[in-house]
Amino acid sequence: MNYVWGALAGLAWGALAAFVNYRINVAAVKKNSNGSMMAASIARMAVDLVALGAVYLLRKRLPFSFEATIIGAAIALSLLTIVFAYRLIKPEKK
Repeated sequence: MNYVWGALAGLAWGALAAFVNYRINVAAVKKNSNGSMMAASIARMAVDLVALGAVYLLRKRLPFSFEATIIGAAIALSLLTIVFAYRLIKPEKK
C-alpha cells in the first residue's frame, strides 16, 4: 500500500507541475514572440526541475515510497504535458 500512496502522490504532484507548464505555454502563445517562447521554454524546464527536485530532496521525509513517488511524478509530468500541448494547438469548434 506504501507504493500505491506514493504513486498517487507523485501523479498529483506531476499533474500540478504539468498544469503550471500549460499556463506558462498559454501566456507565451498569447504574447506571440520568439523571446516569450524562449523564456517559456526555460521556465518550463525550471518547473520540471523544481517538481522532480522537490521529490528527491524530500525523499527522507516522505511517508511513502520515494521510488513510486518520483516515477509517478515523472509519468504525470510527461503525459499531461503532451495532453496539454495538444489541447493548446487544437482548433476550437464553433
